[in-house]
Amino acid sequence: MSTFSGLLQEANLIGGTWVGADSGKTLAVSNPATGEVLGQVPNCGQSETQRAIDAASAAFAEFGRTALSYRVGLLHKLHDALMDNQEALAHLLTAEQGKPLFEARGEIAIGAAYVRWYAEEIRRAKGEIVPAASNDRRLLVTHHPVGVVGAITPWNFPSSMLARKLAPALAAGCTVVAKPASATPYSGLAWGKLCQEVGYPAGVVNILTGSAREIGGAIMDSAEVRKVTFTGSTEVGKTLIRQSADTVKKVSMELGGNAPFIVFDDADLDAAVEGAMVAKYRNMGQTCVCTNRFYVQAGIYDAFVERFSQATAALVVGNGAEDGVQQGPLIDMGAVEKVEALIADALAKGGQVQQGGKRHGNGGTFFEPTIITDANASMRFATEEIFGPLAAIFKFESEDEVIAAANATRFGLAAYAYTRDLARSFHLNERLDYGLIGINSGLIATVEAPFGGVKESGMGKEGGSQGLDDYLVSKYTCLAGLGA
Repeated sequence: MSTFSGLLQEANLIGGTWVGADSGKTLAVSNPATGEVLGQVPNCGQSETQRAIDAASAAFAEFGRTALSYRVGLLHKLHDALMDNQEALAHLLTAEQGKPLFEARGEIAIGAAYVRWYAEEIRRAKGEIVPAASNDRRLLVTHHPVGVVGAITPWNFPSSMLARKLAPALAAGCTVVAKPASATPYSGLAWGKLCQEVGYPAGVVNILTGSAREIGGAIMDSAEVRKVTFTGSTEVGKTLIRQSADTVKKVSMELGGNAPFIVFDDADLDAAVEGAMVAKYRNMGQTCVCTNRFYVQAGIYDAFVERFSQATAALVVGNGAEDGVQQGPLIDMGAVEKVEALIADALAKGGQVQQGGKRHGNGGTFFEPTIITDANASMRFATEEIFGPLAAIFKFESEDEVIAAANATRFGLAAYAYTRDLARSFHLNERLDYGLIGINSGLIATVEAPFGGVKESGMGKEGGSQGLDDYLVSKYTCLAGLGA
């Protein structure tokens, strides 16, 4: 624990003060690779959340009117603090979440990059002067911070998901009440510590751990919270959207996915396999943009399965803190049991285990990276999100057939395709019903571009210039009586 002990916070940040739960109750946080209890965090609820909202509301009165240069300067300091502590933060992330260290280091770096991006992008959040119909008027459109923001983040990317919400909010001049996932709270609490250290005023950033129902309920009930940003399941997202109606909050939702990965006969096979490994097995398959369904054209199907299986079999499974490990444990036993249920369903419907298929010899929540061939549309993973290291491979014949199959889901977050045909690439852009599309790449998220889905995969965008929109409100001002 010594590698990150200076960043491990076992209290919540409310109004600039580190506190426990009113009840004194705590939640244990465990390392999924070893079962070791890392520590305890406060089990907070409604009363603590209301105090955090009050603190954020009071802080917004001043922070929302601060100079642009002041906010930009704080963001640059925060970026530098993240990178100065990258190694310790990565070890902390791996300890509570399980992903390999090289992935954890990358997550800290991309989080810092989001902070830097919005330090730059807020300078370009320009208003406009609209031509008026008469000479005695001037029509102004200006942008302003939305107010107090509630941010609810998941366990699979506990640092970078908070970065994508905190960075644009703080850039715009908003204050934040954030709730990290109970399974991985330390990465979120570390953000609070760093924000405090670089000089954010008390109440600007508040971090709470505890009951999702009570904390989330207080956030949704509060009229002071003007915007809520959530990353998580579609089912929870729908509940939050319904709850937002009573106070008419702005909401942005990054929800579930069921990503197709299409390999056409003309694809570069080596590149397709390389992209498949990233798109499927990053974070042990526990990402919202992970490939759920591989669609491989008949002419290249056998060759792809053979090479993909070889690469999958070579993955090193173990404790993510150890050198050379490429696959860590799943987050909990529920995740293991879901993967097992999906495999059993597929086998009962004609699927074949090509690789893996069972719990790993390491025990605990480790699971063998698995490939199922002869997949068909009747299998549960054709419509349900997997969230584990299970690759389902379908065979297809024509472009029209595979596009119809790829779109046959309520989700619409990410899709991938490998082809050398330029015209087909444009067709896929137009016909695939997804918010993110990777052509000849299995890793496409970047700070410069908007991230978000369509259909039941959510609303709003994170990243890019579009990522500021949900943290700003536009005002129109008419200046009249200026004379002819």
